[in-house]
Amino acid sequence: MSSTEVPFVPPANVLPKVSPVRVGEGERLRSVGLQGITLTVRSRPPAREGLPPALYVHGLGGSSQNWSALMEQLEGDVDGEALDLPGFGDSPPPDDGNYSVTAHARAVIRFLDASGRGPVHLFGNSLGGAVSTRLAAVRPDLVRTLTLVSPALPEIRVQRTAVPTGLLALPGVAGLFTRYSRNWTAEQRVRGVTALCYGDPGRVTPEGFQHAVEEMERRLQLPYFWDAMARSARGLVNAYTLGGQHALWRQAERVLAPTLLVYGGKDQLVGFRMAQKAARTFRDSRLLTLPEAGHVAMMEYPETVAGAFRDFVSDKGESTSGGSGPVRGSVGRSEAGTASGGGADATAVGS
Repeated sequence: MSSTEVPFVPPANVLPKVSPVRVGEGERLRSVGLQGITLTVRSRPPAREGLPPALYVHGLGGSSQNWSALMEQLEGDVDGEALDLPGFGDSPPPDDGNYSVTAHARAVIRFLDASGRGPVHLFGNSLGGAVSTRLAAVRPDLVRTLTLVSPALPEIRVQRTAVPTGLLALPGVAGLFTRYSRNWTAEQRVRGVTALCYGDPGRVTPEGFQHAVEEMERRLQLPYFWDAMARSARGLVNAYTLGGQHALWRQAERVLAPTLLVYGGKDQLVGFRMAQKAARTFRDSRLLTLPEAGHVAMMEYPETVAGAFRDFVSDKGESTSGGSGPVRGSVGRSEAGTASGGGADATAVGS
């Protein structure tokens, strides 16, 4: 956010009452008050005591619900929590109106420091991937392993389908789009988002689609919804322009945690060509490519992503049966085999 830009923070006493956020079977929600922010945290009771902690961070326009399917898949492996970033999901806007990547990372760090759960298995998607990369670089003590699903790291040649999201960062565009789309139904909006984010929108079940429509209707009642979207998009674009030690790719080079990278071959927001660059940049990484997946592989193919994570932590000498086993060295540059799940051909490559 520009230093000359006055943050917009809706007064708490004018926020309308909206329908409650959906809580899936077996999930719990709680609110955590921290300095300058209040975060909503979604969790699932672990299958047994002593499982290592995990934290999931969603992308632009998403929420902790984006991780529900993967959290369920991994409930026997990790003690998982997913948070709503400030201004998203059920978390109110930050007090200072700052939606930069650094501010989001600071919010996650505050949560981890307050909870005392670190180091965690940290998961991030899209914007959450950029946030998690920055966090892992500046606070390696909080990160046990890093799993990035289509992380929003800088690209020189942006895909044409990603341009509208980038334009949202321009001042006034969010207002124009709001007026332009005034008559769009929640169903139309969800179909548009699904077509953009999924490799195969047909994988969304009717029940899942209805839940997404209900969530869209809820979000559109929030007066800060578009402001949070626009400012977070602007924060991401601004992060792309930073140089020196604050550059995201430079920070990716500094990440010490073993890193699992997941890229979808049909991703319309993060270029699939960035997969190899990421594999070269993160010093201790494994690359999982899902040719049929889009931008949210953890939602489209949760079984495949969960299986890749289990194999990854096992190869790294990490235990998911409790305790804090040591992280061993790199797997080495070798073909780690081909797996399939949910109809996707998934190739995992160690690097």
